[in-house]
Amino acid sequence: MSLCGLRVDLQQVDLDRGGRAVLRDINWTIEPGQRWALTGANGAGKTQLLKLVSGALWPTPTGRERRSYWLAGERHDSPAVVLDEIAYVGAERQDRYERYDWNFTVAAVVGTGLYRTDIPLDRLSAADRHRIDQVLGELGIAALARRRFLTLSYGERRLVLLARVLAARPKLLLLDEAANGLDAENHARWLRWLESTDRTPLSWVLGTHHANDIPACITHSLSLEGGRIVSQQRASATTVRRALRHSEQPRRRVQGAHRKTRSRGQLHPRAALVPIVSLQNASVYLDGHRALVDVSMAVRPGEFWVVTGRNGSGKTTLLRTLYGDHGVAAGGKIERRGIAVGVSLEHFKRRVAYVAPHLQAEQPRALPVLEAVASGRHASVGLNEALSGVDRTAAQRALRQFGARQLATRPLVELSYGQLRRVLFARAWVDEPCIALLDEPFAGLDPATRADLLERTQQFVVAGGACVLATHNPGDTPRSGVGIIRIRAGRVRLEC
Repeated sequence: MSLCGLRVDLQQVDLDRGGRAVLRDINWTIEPGQRWALTGANGAGKTQLLKLVSGALWPTPTGRERRSYWLAGERHDSPAVVLDEIAYVGAERQDRYERYDWNFTVAAVVGTGLYRTDIPLDRLSAADRHRIDQVLGELGIAALARRRFLTLSYGERRLVLLARVLAARPKLLLLDEAANGLDAENHARWLRWLESTDRTPLSWVLGTHHANDIPACITHSLSLEGGRIVSQQRASATTVRRALRHSEQPRRRVQGAHRKTRSRGQLHPRAALVPIVSLQNASVYLDGHRALVDVSMAVRPGEFWVVTGRNGSGKTTLLRTLYGDHGVAAGGKIERRGIAVGVSLEHFKRRVAYVAPHLQAEQPRALPVLEAVASGRHASVGLNEALSGVDRTAAQRALRQFGARQLATRPLVELSYGQLRRVLFARAWVDEPCIALLDEPFAGLDPATRADLLERTQQFVVAGGACVLATHNPGDTPRSGVGIIRIRAGRVRLEC
């Protein structure tokens, strides 16, 4: 056993949450220097397993379970002694910054990793600043150091949080869909960094659904199904990638059925004349930075627009502007169907199916699913009043529509990432929307869930709705019948 690394040993471990079996009979050892791919469908238990390893969750007591951590030749049966040696990167920490409005500079966020704090509490020394500059440089994001965290794109935030944990030089890194939201350039940079770890004693576990997330230096793979390990073995990148691509085959078969989707040229002429929302010469400023520049565009019934662009180009800002979260600077204009002087913007928001990472972050974790879905009728976070009969009926209908009725009574905190995303789709569609604004809506989802939700979105457009979808993954969009919105440094180019 290496004395400079960390070994984790799980034997006959079970995990229950809310009285439900989540993991069963887990036997797994992570040795120093090993690099694992963790795979399985949404709800298989990947995130819960990573949290169990990290010490964030405790095994269900059965009298036979053992969770041991070996460091410097000594065994510890509690993770408390080794917590500083384990780093976790996933959506939840990123969500926390949004939820609590922690808008610190990037350098300050990375600095909190040195002292294992949520917010900056300690004055950074010259050595600290040197380490921060070093790790930002290694990830190719040194230019972001003085930017405010909440002004960054989703992908930029993910890289900053990776820098945060790397600053502390952990011995075990747990990566839970850590590449979500990265554009092609940043994804390549992230992969190059993972490849560089094969020359170090750092161990890591990468949970992913995507073959292109797997670096060549992978050494082992573990697959979960229904909370149980179905395989664990030494593995090559080729083997793991092949298995993940095979799991995507149902996705491609579903896409073939999408070719009947009505293209923009086949719209009913009368419907096409009246935009649901439009921008004219619209600029948007965030934290003194011009995030959108003189944008002119319109979205009409029956249209499906796909927004592309690099991290930080303005995709999320565009969607949040269309929704009403950001105002347009003087000299520009935004018009929304049905909204005139004296009519509240909330009337429009209630007719928008809006799915975005920050909405997932804002939902109270203890909130029951049914209430979370019903809150979409009021464009609110949670409910200010008791659930009404109308709310309940609408929420139940939306959950049925998105195949999530069985989740109605469960709190959000018990859901897998994929289950929670399906619930957010139900929330978005709870009040018969006329337009869908979807920001990386399929990130972190397995192929079957992605295919199902994309199919439902396309059916919505064919029926006369409209959709604007921002993504970095071409496989997350219809093959035909779409218009492209390309954004570069806040400037928009439309391609029909």
